[in-house]
Amino acid sequence: MKSLPEKDPGSPDRRSPARYLLWLLRAQWRSAAVAAALGVTWMLSQALMPAVIGRAVDEGLAAKDERALLAWSAALLGLGAVQAASGVMRHRFAVYNWLAAAYRTVQVVTRQATRLGGTLPKRLGAGEVVSVGITDVAHVGEALDIVARGSGAVVGIVVVAGILLATSLPLGLIVLVGVPLILLLAAPLLRPYREREQDHRELVGELTGRATDLVAGLRVLRGVGGEGLFAGRYREESQRVRAAGVAVARAESRLSGAEVLLPGLLVALVTWTGARFAAAGSISAGQLVAFYGYAVFLIGPLKTLGEAAGKITKGLVAAGRVVRLLGVEPERPAGTARPAAPAELIDIPSGLVVRPGRVTAIAAADPRDAQAIADRLGGYAPGEVDFGGVPLRTVADVRERIVVAVNEDRLFSGPLAETLAPPDALPTDEDVLAEALRAASAEDIVASTGLDAHVAEAGREFSGGQQQRLRLARVLAADPEVLVLVEPTSAVDAHTEARIAARLGPARAGRTTVVATTSPLMLDRADHVAFVQDGLVVAEGTHRDLLEAEPRYAAAVTREEAAPRA
Repeated sequence: MKSLPEKDPGSPDRRSPARYLLWLLRAQWRSAAVAAALGVTWMLSQALMPAVIGRAVDEGLAAKDERALLAWSAALLGLGAVQAASGVMRHRFAVYNWLAAAYRTVQVVTRQATRLGGTLPKRLGAGEVVSVGITDVAHVGEALDIVARGSGAVVGIVVVAGILLATSLPLGLIVLVGVPLILLLAAPLLRPYREREQDHRELVGELTGRATDLVAGLRVLRGVGGEGLFAGRYREESQRVRAAGVAVARAESRLSGAEVLLPGLLVALVTWTGARFAAAGSISAGQLVAFYGYAVFLIGPLKTLGEAAGKITKGLVAAGRVVRLLGVEPERPAGTARPAAPAELIDIPSGLVVRPGRVTAIAAADPRDAQAIADRLGGYAPGEVDFGGVPLRTVADVRERIVVAVNEDRLFSGPLAETLAPPDALPTDEDVLAEALRAASAEDIVASTGLDAHVAEAGREFSGGQQQRLRLARVLAADPEVLVLVEPTSAVDAHTEARIAARLGPARAGRTTVVATTSPLMLDRADHVAFVQDGLVVAEGTHRDLLEAEPRYAAAVTREEAAPRA
């Protein structure tokens, strides 16, 4: 079998949910075609069994011909072997189609989330994104999985109808008319099922987002006494989800009941009509046995068609959510300019000039001003920024060239080495990671855990200071052309901060580094310090020069120095 996932998932068709599912089918048409062929073989081997049994009854038992009975018994055994072999292979290819469609959807969704960056949380809730990644990809996979059995069901019904028509025109017509009639009667049940499933999926996404927010802010909620209030709101929303789930189950039960009742009525009609023909002598005893076998056989493919309708309906609902996510466009349009490195970076609203190859510190009387400048420098907030003589918004590869690191960043789950190493790192880049760990003063963390240690979700096994140092090591290992750090040492002790301040400049030699901080230890090691007040650069120079010449700067730095550390 082919390994998953594929390196390049391709460009999805996001014009509609149906077109997205068809795109998946085209992308894996070979395995889908093989699965469909195996599904047809598997179903036909079952469809021919009643005919073989009928011939065995007529030519073997009724005629008392032992050789004919053995021959038809051998034929029945052969059909059983074909059914078993094709069933095993059909299942394997169907599961592959399921996994391939799910993984491909995960790939295109992840790629889109990476492309959107800061736009994603503004346009879609965290719960909706999580719901797409957990539940919707499974429903998309199931829509591709049912192709194998669905194809076999359609061909099986057509073949049985042909056999019945050749044997008895009335029986064949009953099947030919009955099957479309069953589908027509079941069709009205699909629309309410799809609508209720859509409403339920939306509510589940909202509830997942509420749960995510609740867990992320649990400590804060307990601190302000708001845990009970949010728990009550979560309880109310969960009851809405439960009610929506019951509505889905009710619609699904009606559809499932129709899958049993309607084919059962058709089977009863075929059997009753066949018995009358046998009593009248129009058909033989073997043909009556075969007709009964066909009637029982038809229950399977008809139920499969009902199952296919349900899975495709769920797949369309899930694909609709995927298409919605894929249709979101980033707030920042793709640029085409490629200024040569090293490039000067100018934040026009504040007047900040960041010269290449230096460590520039931003000390703001209000930390929100420094954060706003950092967001503009990274292109995450509106504002005129010049990068190498061209507007930053027109730069093509700005996400690769400028990296903004904030304390809200998270450590990813997995081996520590993979969590810290850049995405395109090679095994030979261990020295790069080692230097980054030293610059971030995080060698002691790695020494105690090892690089092969497993990192839990968000690195919760580490303290706040350890997480901050590991995040700093990760971004230093990435070695971007321009690195913007926002309060990178706010959670570490003074001794560790002093080491980081001393090592940061040499680690970033030849690169441009911006540090938004009011820590004297960090400011003293910067090549250039810009003091920002009311959103504007009001003074520049070295840390020591500003302490003597700018009382407002001295007051801001002294406050930070005197403040207790976490």
